[in-house]
Amino acid sequence: MTSEIPAKLQEAHAARDALAVALSRAGVQLPAMDVRTPWADDREDDARYALVHLGVCSAPVAHLLAEVIARGAGT
Repeated sequence: MTSEIPAKLQEAHAARDALAVALSRAGVQLPAMDVRTPWADDREDDARYALVHLGVCSAPVAHLLAEVIARGAGT
């Protein structure tokens, strides 16, 4: 693996970090957020694309997240 992070992984990490900051400002924390490649055989330096995995959360956190999204959507 090279020391340089591929653009697709950089984009996914930046998106994960931006989402984590925005959620934190809204009082929501998804502690299992991660970046993953969709194929088990992908090496990080050769990933076709990367996904932001939001992980799992408790029902109260899911309700809080829904409330934050609804407020932001103006509903």
